Amino acid sequence: MTIDFNKGEGLVPAIIQDEQTLEVLMLGYMNAEAYQKTVSENKVTFFSRTKNRLWTKGEESGNFLNVVSIREDCDNDTLLIKVNPVGPTCHKGNRSCFDTAYNQNFIFELEKIIEDRYANPVEGSYVNKLRNKGLNKIAQKVGEEGVETVIAALNETEHDLINEASDLVFHLLVLLKEKNVSLEKIAHNLEGRHSGK
Repeated sequence: MTIDFNKGEGLVPAIIQDEQTLEVLMLGYMNAEAYQKTVSENKVTFFSRTKNRLWTKGEESGNFLNVVSIREDCDNDTLLIKVNPVGPTCHKGNRSCFDTAYNQNFIFELEKIIEDRYANPVEGSYVNKLRNKGLNKIAQKVGEEGVETVIAALNETEHDLINEASDLVFHLLVLLKEKNVSLEKIAHNLEGRHSGK
């Protein structure tokens, strides 16, 4: 990378984004030393302007920001760092320092929860009950929920439609996990269709 630390008197802004949900979690500043530490340890380290020292996010709380990727902008003076956060990012206990009213990309977080249920089964978990019944039952549930969504759209209230559509999306996510297909692959496919590729 050719990061221009001189423009900001030795500091560049670093935008921290959840790798899976794409939610912006916080903004901090890095000097060259903080950047190198971040790269070498794969945990986000900032230069704290108030403490006048390097500061690894989570060094006290344990809520580290594990680095997935780092990109610089077109002017080489701002970083976009995608992370897997451990716990809430904000010191006030919120998911994001920007305290958005709701997680706009919760569907990606739900995908992560389902992946975790597959990796770390929880007794009594609905995901694990479905998984134990196998692919045919999971696919059948997607079909059932699809029909129920259509019925709700034609004959029931908006509230009913939202509930049935939510059930459909949830079961579709379980089916995609069962087949090892990520939402990212679906998004790439849809983007390709949109752009005519």
